[in-house]
Amino acid sequence: MFKILGLLVLLQAVSSCSSHKAPSSSLRQPPSIKITHHTVGKGDTLYSIAWRYGKDFRQLAAINGIRSPYQIYPGQRIRLAGSVPTKSTASTQKKQKAPVAKANPKTTQTTTAKKSLTSSPKRQSTASRRSGSVNWRWPAKGKVISHFRSGDPLRKGVDIAGEKGESVLAAADGTVIYAGSALRGYGKLLIVKHNEVYLSAYAHNHRLLVKEGSRVKAGQRIAELGSSGTDRNKLHFEIRKNGQPVDPLAYLP
Repeated sequence: MFKILGLLVLLQAVSSCSSHKAPSSSLRQPPSIKITHHTVGKGDTLYSIAWRYGKDFRQLAAINGIRSPYQIYPGQRIRLAGSVPTKSTASTQKKQKAPVAKANPKTTQTTTAKKSLTSSPKRQSTASRRSGSVNWRWPAKGKVISHFRSGDPLRKGVDIAGEKGESVLAAADGTVIYAGSALRGYGKLLIVKHNEVYLSAYAHNHRLLVKEGSRVKAGQRIAELGSSGTDRNKLHFEIRKNGQPVDPLAYLP
């Protein structure tokens, strides 16, 4: 009887030891998979998706064949990388074979000269919008408590301390292209488009005072400072240049 009990104890000990071995390969954590697509959810916009993955919204639009005003719908799969679709060969050939109307050389020269004079201001205006020149100003009054660090996903901008309800100001003239709380980690967020190069973001707000599509002026009160999505009252402020985070302190006066 004692021999049988001893044998049972020994077997139990061996079993206990074997249970602490490294888990089999089938139970190990699978390797991380590079995300190539995003499925549009409620509250998503092309701008917010581009912001989330550090992409230029124009690049995403081109890759996915989405034209301005960049409307998307829940359930739509957005490719995050890839080549830009090209026009069909047939379309190109059709344009090449299109008949050319004959005209008087003098008339053509006069018309061309008139067009160059009338279109010059428009071209200059477009060039100005695309040049990236923005007159920046501080979006809040307070001490900078966290600085930008290139390559750090947790430091894509600066954090400015403040009290709940204090004013959050537009850092430059622009259009609100996102207003919501669908981006994890940003709380109540505003994204403003300033031109074809620069966007700015204002996160962790207590209350948003402007809506998507609103035109805002530099210094305009656009939100109330708060702690949504974080552990203290502060404004998280970012500037993106062609979709990539840059150090706001290099631009703010």
